[in-house]
Amino acid sequence: MARRENPEINAGSMADIAFLLLIFFLVTTTMDVDSGIPKKLAEKTDVEPPIIKEKNIFQVSINRNNQLLVEEEIMELKDLKDAAIKFIDNGGGIGNPMPGKEAGAACDYCKGEKDSGSSDHPNKAVISVESDRGTEFGTYVAVQNELLRAYTELRNRLCQEKYGMSFTELEQAFKDSARKDESLRRKVEDIKASYPQIISDSEPTNVQ
Repeated sequence: MARRENPEINAGSMADIAFLLLIFFLVTTTMDVDSGIPKKLAEKTDVEPPIIKEKNIFQVSINRNNQLLVEEEIMELKDLKDAAIKFIDNGGGIGNPMPGKEAGAACDYCKGEKDSGSSDHPNKAVISVESDRGTEFGTYVAVQNELLRAYTELRNRLCQEKYGMSFTELEQAFKDSARKDESLRRKVEDIKASYPQIISDSEPTNVQ
């Protein structure tokens, strides 16, 4: 009786199939990308920095215990956004010249208290953030987020009043136009110029 051979599976093309599957998953798989804090680093220059009045600086410090000090007073993180809005939107004086204008003027869109001891104009209001070398990164990021939320709220409010939509919606519409719609571009630049994000990060120190 003839010996019966066991059937074998031809595995010669398995490597090719595995390679094709690998390429397929590499092409179709999406990867999460960590979002960061949008920051534009200042370029080094020989030009003397302008002198800034102390009342136009909003001092925010984070000590090594992750405590928040605003204008040398301890503050809860949840209160930082409103405090920043109050400072930025104060409108207590004359601002820097706006694009297309020869001289500075008072802020006619600010809703603040116009306190003479606080910021003169949104385009003069500087937020200075100082952290300690022992500050946790998560706390630093949370502080930056609250400050950015303050600017977003002010921009959304002004954009709603002027153009009938939030600044978030305006920016999205401009992006959807592939950044080619000049009318939308001018509106975006107008709102950004009205409330420019001026956040200065100091070199980390040993803040107690």
